[in-house]
Amino acid sequence: MDLTQTILKQVVTEKTTREEAHGKYTFLVHQKATKIDIKNAIKALYGVNVTDVTIRTVRKKTRFAGRGREITKRAAAKKATVKLESGKKIDIYKFSTKK
Repeated sequence: MDLTQTILKQVVTEKTTREEAHGKYTFLVHQKATKIDIKNAIKALYGVNVTDVTIRTVRKKTRFAGRGREITKRAAAKKATVKLESGKKIDIYKFSTKK
């Protein structure tokens, strides 16, 4: 899988912002991305070593709207929490220029 398509965007919430102080960053990733793909993408894009990757899937959120019709309010997604080496941080807005 292409490294630039593996990581879609960063998840920014109160909880994920608190976890950044402990070296944990949460990203929205491609549905078919594996832990190894995510680890390699973070290393290539940001130039930091990853110690642990945790993946969780988020089910789609739907509701019924009369006569059995289903309306999708949120599509299914996949999130990955990445733990870095101690003392390392990611500047989300800058990519690594190393090849």
